[in-house]
Amino acid sequence: MLYRQKKDTYIRNYSGVGYITSTGLFNDRTVNESGTVFLCAINRQPQSLEQLVDKILPQFVGVDRDIITGDAQEFYDILVEDGFLLRGETPQELDAQDTGFTYSVFEPKTIKEDFTPGIKRADKDTQEFLEEHFKDKPQLTSFQIELTSRCNERCIHCYIPHECKLHDITPEMFYSVLDQLSKMNVLSITLSGGEPMMHPHFVEFLRAAKKYDFYVNILSNLTLLTDEIVEEMKAGNVSSVQVSLYSMNPEHHDTITAVKGSFEKTKAAILKLVENDIPLHISCPTMKANKDDFKEVLDWAHSLKVRAHTDYIMMAEFNHDTSNLANRLSVQEAGEVISSILEGDEDYQKSVLMPDFEQRCREVQFNPERRLCGVGVSSACMVSNGNVYPCAGWQEMVLGNLNQQTLQDIWDNSEKIKWLRGLKMKDMGGGECCNCDRAAFCSPCMVRNANENPDGDPLKINRHFCAVAAKNKQIVLDWRKANYKAVENAKN
Repeated sequence: MLYRQKKDTYIRNYSGVGYITSTGLFNDRTVNESGTVFLCAINRQPQSLEQLVDKILPQFVGVDRDIITGDAQEFYDILVEDGFLLRGETPQELDAQDTGFTYSVFEPKTIKEDFTPGIKRADKDTQEFLEEHFKDKPQLTSFQIELTSRCNERCIHCYIPHECKLHDITPEMFYSVLDQLSKMNVLSITLSGGEPMMHPHFVEFLRAAKKYDFYVNILSNLTLLTDEIVEEMKAGNVSSVQVSLYSMNPEHHDTITAVKGSFEKTKAAILKLVENDIPLHISCPTMKANKDDFKEVLDWAHSLKVRAHTDYIMMAEFNHDTSNLANRLSVQEAGEVISSILEGDEDYQKSVLMPDFEQRCREVQFNPERRLCGVGVSSACMVSNGNVYPCAGWQEMVLGNLNQQTLQDIWDNSEKIKWLRGLKMKDMGGGECCNCDRAAFCSPCMVRNANENPDGDPLKINRHFCAVAAKNKQIVLDWRKANYKAVENAKN
């Protein structure tokens, strides 16, 4: 009997904790130290159970081979059952089973909140477990690389000042970063821009990323998609492509991108990726220019079996220019979007109608000692000039530059990253957020605060988002009040 990884499965060893994730299943799993030995023996080449045991046995001194064989077979068969591994008599049989992601069987949801396996194998959610594991020993697991700051669109809400969209990453820098990320045991990389496909070496960069077995994501407007890029995405097993589609009304979409004809190009590219079974995620940021359009975008996406979501949050440019916020929804308009989302999300409605929902909302409080943000704990980003920063949008918070330092040095020794890791909820607004009755409806964000604040202070509370949280709370509780009695009466 032969075993191997599926082509959309990725394995990492994080300091004795084994991690396996499937981009096709949207599932992941962690295993203990002993399980990690078994997990890391598997790779993308077919191996017999005997070969796997030969690799495992030296790690367990004094343990009988038959015991290891039995444990290994049980371990691998569970991962086969749960869709992470393949099992078969021949390499050809394994290849025939490895169909990968396909829209013919995938059933998407607008927002998938629970990524735990359908069969519960652990007491804790995977991401919760990893957060605890990395609490005092940050591990970089995901990294976003801006291939170019240049873009062929001029979106009216963009947080990157248009005058900054000028530079490409050098091939030397890109290949050096890939090598450093591999040595740091990073799992996923995101290739972004600007528009990443404007980089003259985009296809070559995709090929290089495949060699390191990264989980590769692409952020693109897709207007420059070619057959060559599609073929390379398929060959490189690209895990996810995220694209923004602002409206099914071409005029509305093109008004936001400021490029006539961009809607038709993006729509055609989406259909081409679906045809080629490339995993897609459509984002529909909602603003004044398309505030009545997002539902139609989501409906169209779901008709294609493509995951999609809307977002009514917008932030200022990273240089504190707030002119783009003229396009941001008012609190009242954001409330209309929130109401529409609630009316269309049956899972959320069920949660809101649970008997203890209001009590749970009242009990939600931000723990003053909780880490304020996950930036610098498992993720970071870089721009094409080599600057490393905490998260997308916060380009003013430069942690270091890869022309002068290694990524490992920045990750371990940057004074700014140490400061960010040390921030607690009590530091936000002098602790005000820890006493707020809207905690269940709010997600404080340092980058949104910093970009919109003239002095760049990430800890100064942004009152716009406080008002949106209050509106969110009001809408949800009013909807519950209007519908709860009807549900209870129906039960009786």
